[in-house]
Amino acid sequence: MATLKIRKIGNSLGVILPKEIIDRLYLKENDLLQIVEEPEGIRLKAFDPDFAEWAEAFRNTNSKYKNVLNEFGK
Repeated sequence: MATLKIRKIGNSLGVILPKEIIDRLYLKENDLLQIVEEPEGIRLKAFDPDFAEWAEAFRNTNSKYKNVLNEFGK
């Protein structure tokens, strides 16, 4: 576990990720991270816009055809 200090970056606040974490997670400049709020705090996770688009399409299809998909599942 790493302890990060919140720093002023321009007109914003941010944290600097340690190189070891960047290397271990294969992160690179301009990669996107998603902040997930949880009861214990926050979690950062990689954000893939292509996967997010696919997941949204799946959710829409799943809710629209929920009854049909349930019948296929029997």
